[in-house]
Amino acid sequence: MPQKWTRRIFLKRTTGAILTAIGLGSGCYIYANQIGPYLLDIQEIEMTHPLIPSSFNGVKIVQFSDTHLGFHYSLSQFRKLTKIIKQLTPDIIFFTGDLMDEPNRFMQINELIPLLDDLTAPLGKYCIFGNHDHGGYGSELYRNVMETTNFTVLLNQSEQIKLSDGSSICLLGIDDAMLGKPDFSKAQKNIPEHQFKLLLSHAPDLADIAAQYHIHWQISGHSHGGQVKLPFAGALVTPPFGQIYPEGLYTIGSGHQLTLYVNRGIGTTRLPFRFMARPELTVFTMKSEKETE
Repeated sequence: MPQKWTRRIFLKRTTGAILTAIGLGSGCYIYANQIGPYLLDIQEIEMTHPLIPSSFNGVKIVQFSDTHLGFHYSLSQFRKLTKIIKQLTPDIIFFTGDLMDEPNRFMQINELIPLLDDLTAPLGKYCIFGNHDHGGYGSELYRNVMETTNFTVLLNQSEQIKLSDGSSICLLGIDDAMLGKPDFSKAQKNIPEHQFKLLLSHAPDLADIAAQYHIHWQISGHSHGGQVKLPFAGALVTPPFGQIYPEGLYTIGSGHQLTLYVNRGIGTTRLPFRFMARPELTVFTMKSEKETE
C-alpha cells in the first residue's frame, strides 16, 4: 500500500536530501583541496618514431611542468618531487614552464636553486618559458634561476642531443604563446632535414602549427588537464592555447604526423583544487619505430 505523504515525512525526506547534498559537496571540496593535489600520477609513455636512432633505444626522459611555486605549492612539496625525479634516474630532464606562480613575489629563490641544481641527467636538462615565467616581470629572473642550475633554456632555438657514437636527435624549444613571441622559423634554423625533431612548447594548442613544420613529437603542459573536471562535462575551465588538447596523447595532421603529449602539471593556479585531474610526472622511453614493427 503506497505510503501516505504527510508534512512530517516530506520535511524529513527533504531535510535528508539537503544534508546528503551538503555532505557530498563538502566531501568533494575536501578531496579537491586536500587530497587531489597530492595524488601524484607517474605516466609512462613510449616515444617511438622511425627517425629515432636505434642507439637512443631505452633513453629515458622525465618531464615535469607547471609547479606554480608560491601558490599552494611549497618548497617542501617541491623537495619531495625532486627526490622522486632523481629516483627515476632520467637520462634527460624537461621542464615545460610555469616554475613560480608569481616570480617577482616568490621570496625563496635561494632555497629553490639548490633543489633544481641537484637534479641530474647525463644527456642534459632543458626548459622553456611558460606564461607565468614571463608574467610578474619574471622573464630574466626565471632564465637566471634555470641557467644557474644547469638547465639549458630554449627560447625559439634548437639543440642537438648527441650520444658518444655520434648519433643525435634535435630538440627545439618555442616561446610561450600567451606572453611570449613563439617563432617556429627561428627555432628551425640549421636543422638537418632527415632528423628526429622533438619540440618543447608550454602551450599544447601550438601543435597544429608545429605539424606544419614537420615536427615529429611535441611535449607540453599549461592546461593542468583542466585542473577540475566533472563526469560527462569534462574540464570546467581551460586556459587559452590549452583548450583543444587539454591532456594526454594525440596524433595531429596527415602525412607528416605529429605526436603530442600534454602533461597535467604538478601545482595549481587560480584555484587550489584538483578534481579528476591528478598532478603528473611523465616518463618517456625512446625507441626507434623500426624495432616495434
